[in-house]
Amino acid sequence: MFKEAQAIPGVGFGLTDEQKMIQQLARDFAHNEIAPVAEHYDKTHEYPWPVVRKAQELGLTVMAVPEEYGGLGLSMFEEVLVAEQLGWGCTGISTTMSANGLGYLPIKVAGSEDQKATYGERLADGELCAYCVTEPEAGSNVAGIRTTARKQGDYYVLNGSKTFITNATNANFYTVFAYTDQAAKHKGISCFIVERDWEGVSVGQPFDKMGQHASDTAEVIFDNVKVPESYLVGAEGQGFLIAMKVFDNSRPTVAAAAVGLGQRAVDEAVRYAKERSTFGKQLWQHQVIGHMIADMGMEVEAARLLTWKSAWALDSTGANTMEAAYAKAYAADTAMKVATQAVQVFGGYGYMSEYPVEKLMRDAKIFQIYEGTSQIQREIMVREIFRKRK
Repeated sequence: MFKEAQAIPGVGFGLTDEQKMIQQLARDFAHNEIAPVAEHYDKTHEYPWPVVRKAQELGLTVMAVPEEYGGLGLSMFEEVLVAEQLGWGCTGISTTMSANGLGYLPIKVAGSEDQKATYGERLADGELCAYCVTEPEAGSNVAGIRTTARKQGDYYVLNGSKTFITNATNANFYTVFAYTDQAAKHKGISCFIVERDWEGVSVGQPFDKMGQHASDTAEVIFDNVKVPESYLVGAEGQGFLIAMKVFDNSRPTVAAAAVGLGQRAVDEAVRYAKERSTFGKQLWQHQVIGHMIADMGMEVEAARLLTWKSAWALDSTGANTMEAAYAKAYAADTAMKVATQAVQVFGGYGYMSEYPVEKLMRDAKIFQIYEGTSQIQREIMVREIFRKRK
């Protein structure tokens, strides 16, 4: 749909009426359903089931699922529009919602039609899933995983553990990456669908995190789990490629959520700078504060445009590795910087948990870490820049 809004091929900033409606739906949901309860879930660390259920009714947890399977079937650009608005409300709650799409992505990019239909419909019916790649010894280095899946007859025996898994304790099924041939190195990684209730699957207690407390994050352990061969996603040895394709799809939405957090930080700083007066002036009228907020707004807008470009590239060409790395790194770094500046604008009050910018600063840090650290994004940039100049 986004390509229809282009006045010049490859360039354009207008939204179609349908995209404006989708964006407004997400904005209303963020303002009315997420923001009012964000502080509660941040303090209690409870899983935000009431918000998730409302989001499911609107299809906001199945944006990536094709329409024929009960999802919204949104383009990547449309997902980005939604992700920014939800991130504005609370990135802990929005991460909980978006994890469903992340868990489904391996099935979407490489699964059989039966797998796409079965699990897409289950998600549309209210189930949850989780994406299992990260391990205690392997984060950004996917090839460093140690989980194995040994073929035995018509099933695989899965052993290993995954950590920092979003939605781990509430997911009904997982998409899991494991070695089926360790000698082949990264070409020996495969992807599987694993049901939560299978014998040998267990989940640890949720981690106590710095931020995004509404997001359920825990360890998942696989102890001699028998996985029927029909639950293999794609072919053996395609797991690494699948994971890379997932990153190209997931990083624009992660970047968009970071943009949403950054925009919230700007909005809160503007509001406070208009309400607070010092030395006979409103805070923003002091040039040092006004310029700080101007820089915040400029950097968030730049992050937004990089994010839009990364989504547009995937929708229009099917390839966005470089654009996704640019967007994810810049948006993540901007979210952290802008949230920190918002705390500075608030002064001592910004350090207090009763004011929203304290939470924004805690929530922002993870964007520089998950879905590939900011340092890994720069490694991708270097690789792509020099690959294109051979």
